[in-house]
Parts: sequence; C-alpha cells; structure tokens
Amino acid sequence: MSRLLLSTCLSVSLLIPAIAEAADRPKQLVIISFDGAHDNALWLKSREMAAKNGAHFTYFLSCTFLMNEAAKKAYQAPHQKRGKSNVGFAQSDDEIRERLGNIWHAHLEGHDISSHACGHFDGRLWSEADWSAEYATFHATLENAWKSVGLQAPAGWQDLVDHGIKGFRAPYLSATAGADMIAAEKKAGFSYDASLVTKGPAMPVEEDGIIRFGLPLIPEGPSEKPIIGMDYNLFVRHSKGEEDTADSTEFEDRAYAAFKEAFDKQYAGARIPLQLGFHFVEMNGGAYWRALDRLVSDVCHRTDVACVSYSEAIPMIEARGKLERTSGL
Repeated sequence: MSRLLLSTCLSVSLLIPAIAEAADRPKQLVIISFDGAHDNALWLKSREMAAKNGAHFTYFLSCTFLMNEAAKKAYQAPHQKRGKSNVGFAQSDDEIRERLGNIWHAHLEGHDISSHACGHFDGRLWSEADWSAEYATFHATLENAWKSVGLQAPAGWQDLVDHGIKGFRAPYLSATAGADMIAAEKKAGFSYDASLVTKGPAMPVEEDGIIRFGLPLIPEGPSEKPIIGMDYNLFVRHSKGEEDTADSTEFEDRAYAAFKEAFDKQYAGARIPLQLGFHFVEMNGGAYWRALDRLVSDVCHRTDVACVSYSEAIPMIEARGKLERTSGL
C-alpha cells in the first residue's frame, strides 16, 4: 500500500468516529416564549422574526386582552374585585379583532398558543378551586372571543380552544406551593407547565402527569451574576425597572452576550434545551427584543439546532429518554 493511500485511509478512519459522534448528538433545542401576548405590533414583529429564522415560539396569552367593556365588568378573579386586572383589558373591539387575527395566524404558522391565565394575579396562595375558576374563565373568554366582537370564529378555532392550548405559565412565575395548581392544570386539560425557575438550563420533569419546565438562571454582566433568563429581570437589573433608552445599545449587548453564552455552553456540552422568556413590551428601548433577534438569527438556521415551541420540544425530549418523572410529593 502506498504511503499516500495509507495516509488517506488513516485520515478517513479518524474522521468516521467524529462524524458518528456528531450524528448521534441530539439537536440543541431553543425554546422562546412570550408572556401576555397583547400588543398587536409585537405580534406581527415576533411572527416575522420567527418566519425569517425558521423558528416557532410559544405565546402565553393573558385573556383579559380579549375582553371588551362588557366582559371586563363581568370578570372577577379569585379573591379580587369584579372588573380588576393587573395588566388591564383590551381598549376596543377593533383591537380585539386584530389580536384574534394574530393569534389565529400564529397558530396556523405552527406557534404554540398557551395560557397565562387572565388578570395576571399572584396565585401563590390559591386553592385548586381558585385555579380551576381562572382556567374556566380563560377557556370561556377564548371560546366566545370572536362572537363578542361581532365576528364568526374561523373553522378550527373551537378545536384550538378545546384541545390545542396545552401549556400554562403562572403570572410572576408564582406557582402554588403544593399540588393545587398542578391538579387544576390536569383537570383543565393542560399537558405542560412552564412556571418554574431552575439553577441553570435543566431538563423538564413530569409531575403527576404535567410536564414542568423552568426558566434558567444564566450568567450575565461583567460579574456574570446569575439572573433568570427573561427580559423583565434584565430590565430590573440594568435600569432598576426604569426606562433608559440612552443606554439601550449597552443593555442589548449585555443581554445578547448572556443569551449567547448560555447557548454556547449547552451547544458544546450536554445540549440541554435553552429556555428564554420575553414580554410584549420593548423595555429599555427594545434592547431585549433586539438581543433576541440577534440570537435567533445566529443560531436557528443551524442544522443541529431547533428553535421550537414547548409543545414541539416535548416529544423531542421524550425521544432522548431524558424526561424525569416524579410524584410531586
């Protein structure tokens, strides 16, 4: 055998294990979600961002943004006065009509429409019955949303409301201590919950039939102090929760660096799904949405990365055999 042929064979033999190892590695999952899902301009912006990058997002909808004046007067959250909401209500029927169009088209585009309850109250002390009442209001609001503004619901809307809304995230990430919230979620037909916070990117766990996800703590800033991977938490750290457009570019760069570092660590390592959360508010002059746009534009086109919704992520995680089950006790 010639030296050239021997050298070629050795090179190929060394390359084959590396190729096999790469093929055996699971895709890096990136799960982007939005809480509130109200501002129609940001509905369009997020859908366009997803479309240009081949991504699917999860939208945790607060149902008061589908309530007109009549529904507002009738709404009463557990232990609250009638007509009260911490995030407000829709401002007009036209606004609701546009929002319904965005929700429906996002669903058709493959995004995950999920629940953020209604009036954005802290349910830490709520009972199972309290949660069930709020979930029932959410369902009824979506079921009647088109009719309430004089429109006929599109074919398939009822199926989405009855069977397609599979996930929930508690306002303020404030999950009830104990099993009350989980029990109510099961009765309401949810299959996953995304209300936890984890010390870093972590695989979800199944608790009494509900798959539980958590937003991770990720290193951020010059000191790399951990922070929840969510825009609001960055907003509070960067500017104490006060709008600061003058330093918007600096905040964007810091956020992007934190997101990218968290991604790179998993991409090069165990490939635990990276979850990041956002709101339909462009805080600090849109710094965090711009950082998000940079991240998804960078990573979602890669062949070994999948930017997916929670519902899409679940079977991919289950296929890896990485879903831990617990009784929740």
